[in-house]
Amino acid sequence: MEREAMEFDVVIVGAGPAGLSAAIRLAQLGRRNHRELAICVVEKGSEVGAHILSGAILEPRALDELIPEWRERDAPVTTAVTDERFLYLGRRHALRLPTPPQMHNHGNYVISLGNLCRWLARQAEELGVDIFPGFAAAGVLYDDDGGVRGIATGDMGVGRDGRPTANHEPGMDLLARQTLFAEGCRGSLGRELEIRFDLRAEADPQTYGLGLKELWEISPEKHRPGSVTHSIGWPLDRRTYGGGFLYHAADNQLAVGFVVGLDYTNPHLDPFMEFQRFKHHPAVAPLLEGGRRICYGARTLAEGGLQSLPRLTFPGGMLIGDDAGFLNVAKIKGTHTAMKSGMLAAEAVFEALDGEVREVTTYTDRVRSSWLWHELRQVRNIRPGFHQGLWPGLANAALEAYLLRGRAPWTLHNHADHMQLELAEKSRPIDYPKPDGRISFDRLSSVYISNTNHEENQPVHLQLLDDTVSIRVNLALYDAPETRYCPAGVYEVIEQEDGSPALQINAQNCLHCKTCDIKDPQQNIVWTVPEGGGGPNYPNM
Repeated sequence: MEREAMEFDVVIVGAGPAGLSAAIRLAQLGRRNHRELAICVVEKGSEVGAHILSGAILEPRALDELIPEWRERDAPVTTAVTDERFLYLGRRHALRLPTPPQMHNHGNYVISLGNLCRWLARQAEELGVDIFPGFAAAGVLYDDDGGVRGIATGDMGVGRDGRPTANHEPGMDLLARQTLFAEGCRGSLGRELEIRFDLRAEADPQTYGLGLKELWEISPEKHRPGSVTHSIGWPLDRRTYGGGFLYHAADNQLAVGFVVGLDYTNPHLDPFMEFQRFKHHPAVAPLLEGGRRICYGARTLAEGGLQSLPRLTFPGGMLIGDDAGFLNVAKIKGTHTAMKSGMLAAEAVFEALDGEVREVTTYTDRVRSSWLWHELRQVRNIRPGFHQGLWPGLANAALEAYLLRGRAPWTLHNHADHMQLELAEKSRPIDYPKPDGRISFDRLSSVYISNTNHEENQPVHLQLLDDTVSIRVNLALYDAPETRYCPAGVYEVIEQEDGSPALQINAQNCLHCKTCDIKDPQQNIVWTVPEGGGGPNYPNM
């Protein structure tokens, strides 16, 4: 049966800060120039913001540029940062350190990124943008010359590497003169485009972190709206990059979270359980005692920075936001950079729509001449400095932040996270305490409050390229790390009737964090697009 098709000037994949900012800027430019543009945004979450998860502290620089009157329009950006601390945690103590200059938050706001995206969606719709939540972009459509022609929603039959997609919804083709990919970190279509157009030929491998977050309602006497704390050190060892955060939001809510760099080497490490341990530290636990956990979620973030940016354009489209990797990891912020990349892409696309240009390379030129490029260049050496461990990383960060300020004549490089695991027999096992159900919790109860759901009759969207690798390699050499690095309990090693082990995939638990697609040591797990509307439904993350 022939698929239904709709045509637009621009199709945008993903209703996060990058995609919505691109849509708004395009619509603004259309109105100012008396041109009516057909702009479409598709979002795989059940609603805009359902899959959005971030710390989140907003630097409003890009928002000021996009919608200068955002305060008058009641944007959900109201809790200004009032004070901040940077702590080094030992097992039982906390030492306050000077806050690195790139982490200063004066003028920034503690927000819910999901609520900001919902507000941005309303601004876009008022400008005439069509937004379709619950529609998963299952594949890229190409023209006869090999350029991008748009995207397909619903069932396309096969996905990346020839595997069946997990999406058997009736599909529709959305055709466009330009398609902007704003799927967020490790976008599945973005990965396909990187391979097809060799976009990483001159870039370092991307390196990632896994962020885990809980939203708590705490006692009013403990709540300090706008107070911000970041930490390094315990419970991670000194070889592993990461740290915790505590952000006091509005309405007695506390965002508590933990980030683990996915270049960690010990296959016994469990990021979810490290997060649970972190909450029991004396500098954290008193805030949570007597409180109520509201929501839980997890998402990866692209930490590679400037040297890991791929080529941004290809015939018929471009990568924006974290689909490219614009996060400023030294600031621990990516919303303002994602928004700016979307705005720059929109400006380049609008300029090119009058002509017949298929690859809008002026987008790259605009990025390189903007504050976005300058900001990423200034901190490019900070994250890779931690590949040598905590203390060398801190020393390098201090050198870069206080003395060199991005002017170093060298650039440090990144390596692929999946290649960093050591053999289990050469690594130290970690004995994690059992969650107490009061401050720390198990995976399944955590997934429950993420409101995650997938229709059980759809094919499994987590595909194995080789069904034997999980036992033959991962279990034998690395003690099945997928059972620990997944923050949702998707992967289990079970015993079959004959006594042999087998990998069981509980795909209905998947939070769409993409960790398995990144960290699997053989790159044997491929995250494909499930049916639209599936996955988490974060209320206020």
